[in-house]
Amino acid sequence: MKLFRLFTALLAICSLCLTAMPGSVFAAEDQRVVTVASDATWPPMEMIDENKNLVGFDIDYMNAVAKEAGFKVVIKNTAWDGIFAGVEVGKYDAIISSVTITDKRKKAMDFSMPYVNAGQVLVVPAASSAKVVADLKGKTAGAQIGTTGAMEIKKVGGVELKAYDEIGLTFEDMAAGRIDGIVCDTPIAANYALQKESYKGQFKIVGKPFTEENYGIVVKKGNKELVDLINKGIKAVQAKGIDKQLEKKWLQ
Repeated sequence: MKLFRLFTALLAICSLCLTAMPGSVFAAEDQRVVTVASDATWPPMEMIDENKNLVGFDIDYMNAVAKEAGFKVVIKNTAWDGIFAGVEVGKYDAIISSVTITDKRKKAMDFSMPYVNAGQVLVVPAASSAKVVADLKGKTAGAQIGTTGAMEIKKVGGVELKAYDEIGLTFEDMAAGRIDGIVCDTPIAANYALQKESYKGQFKIVGKPFTEENYGIVVKKGNKELVDLINKGIKAVQAKGIDKQLEKKWLQ
């Protein structure tokens, strides 16, 4: 009986030790899981590759942030339409999807510290003489619905906005001659106008970015704990130069 009690006590002690050990199976099971939404229609930031995997700068960046901050991340492909409402009702904890930090958005949601600076640029057909959005007066410019690109087009009188569910559809329409220009974030413009093989030589980026914008990771308004956790990861990613490695991989 004494031997049995001693054996039981030893088992209990071993169990406590394993649970407390950093990196143990038990510790891993207790690791916080953060569910993140991303609209995978915005290459090279977020997209689906030929193997049906969710890839891109934002995906790698979010995984790096999670690793540095010590939490697990599950990233779900989510349509842009309704993506902000989803975090509001708790369908997921955060959004990383090339979301520009704006004063208007900050009233409805909280953001991490900025992780990418990306301004809006104008993309036009290679033969176009347009230099700025105002040069498209009497014509049609495209942008993804609800984006800052769409907001910039609306500011210019005389230019008709055609909004799309996916940014890729805007380039398909411009290639077909149905619209005369596109306003989008600099990384997206570079991907479609300069890197995408099927559009080589068809488009050009005119001028320099005409807005100063920053991307941030979105969380529900008031969730300071999660914002602080994500910021901890971003700071570590920046301090270690991981962000520069990802920029070289995806944006250059």
